[in-house]
Amino acid sequence: MEPALNNPVSQDKKYVKKSEFILYLVAVFFYTNMTGMIGNYRNAYLVDILKVPSSKLSLYNLLITIIPFVLNFFIALYIDGRKVGKHGKFKPLALLAAIPCGVLLVLSFWTPKMLSGTLLLIYLVTVAVLWAISTNFGNTTNMVAVVMTPNMKERDTVISFRGIVSAVGNSAPLVIVLVIALFIKDQGTQFILSAALCGVVGVLAMLIGMNVVHERVEYTAEKKNPLLGLGNVLTNRYAWIIIVSEFLKSFRNIATAMGIFLAAALLGSTSKFLLFGLPTGIGTAVGMLAINFLLKKFNSKVLYIASGVYSVLINTAAFAVGYIYFQSGNKALQIVFILFLFLIGLQFGASNLLPAMFQADVLEDMELKSGKRLDATLPLVIGIGTMISGSIASFLTPRVLYDDPATGWHSIIGYLPGLEDASAQPIDVKIKLLFFYTIFHGLMMFLAGVPFFFYKLTGKTKEDIHERVIAQRAAMERAQED
Repeated sequence: MEPALNNPVSQDKKYVKKSEFILYLVAVFFYTNMTGMIGNYRNAYLVDILKVPSSKLSLYNLLITIIPFVLNFFIALYIDGRKVGKHGKFKPLALLAAIPCGVLLVLSFWTPKMLSGTLLLIYLVTVAVLWAISTNFGNTTNMVAVVMTPNMKERDTVISFRGIVSAVGNSAPLVIVLVIALFIKDQGTQFILSAALCGVVGVLAMLIGMNVVHERVEYTAEKKNPLLGLGNVLTNRYAWIIIVSEFLKSFRNIATAMGIFLAAALLGSTSKFLLFGLPTGIGTAVGMLAINFLLKKFNSKVLYIASGVYSVLINTAAFAVGYIYFQSGNKALQIVFILFLFLIGLQFGASNLLPAMFQADVLEDMELKSGKRLDATLPLVIGIGTMISGSIASFLTPRVLYDDPATGWHSIIGYLPGLEDASAQPIDVKIKLLFFYTIFHGLMMFLAGVPFFFYKLTGKTKEDIHERVIAQRAAMERAQED
């Protein structure tokens, strides 16, 4: 950790070096590239390659949501309760997590052929839980953005660019899988080679990038009772606004899980999911840039609420285009629908970027009241709500998606897994996939914005809290020196 900063902190001074900033963004990009490989393709691997029955997949999704959350409870308390060393709070943990993240990414797409039934489920759950643990620590790569500078405007800039780079990194596996698919037709081989490439490059980027990062926000050196931090979060009204919003937003996981299957039904192969993910990813990056510009004229609260309204409207329009295409077969409408995915991605710019800023502001509000930085505890408490809604969504997704002949379960959509030509899905299946991917998603994003009608940490209030926190840190620093 760098030496203590002299007070007062200049809000005009830039603390983050250009080389440090660039290498940090490289680390973020390739870390998110690894998590994006899981997010975009693990469901397809389980459904189309391993052909896991929907009942077992529901159980799998439930277990890999609940078990990691329980473990993350202790991980978060450890991160916020440990004594901070000379290298900072997050940097050492991100460096330690790099290699496990890469190894477990590869194992997530490799399964011993002799496993089946219960043993297969145990193996899959074990790998997924270990992956979740490694990324709970690896996510400190993202957390460090909040403490790289005490300058509030520079902090928001770092958070903004981190969000943009994350959005692009999340979509990068789509390109990798598509390129590999040009040379290798076996879908399972596509997945394992893509995971290996993402893993190797991701590990190297994290080790290099996080090695040069400096944390410049000062903490007390005292080791604290981590349980007290939970009370600080649970009694903060602004934290509760984020908790409720993220709880509602997590139900969109049902919608996003349908994306790769809709792409297969529309375009014939999961490898062509790039044509869905890329325009959405570009739209997300453009949306973040637009949000940065609009923040000069409107506050974050107004923009987040407006983005929810926009999401309902644009997703409904996208559904209409897709519905007409499935009914008419007009190939030109495929292109129009993909263009609408770009417009949908604009809303992701708000939903990905603004919550990170809200959390940074709430952290300072809690720090002012308690004297403690709770960078891991706040996301943990928010995660209680998202764990509940995410567990429900993960449990329902396979049951909504496809039938399970072994148990006689009839799904809502009726997707037929394992078809050589995925575009041969029945027309009613395609339309139902389209509904969940568009309209259902839009409704969840609208509901996520509703709690922010009660959010007040904007404008002058936000600036006043930041100035008082800076003064409080300086006073604590002087007290430690004495």
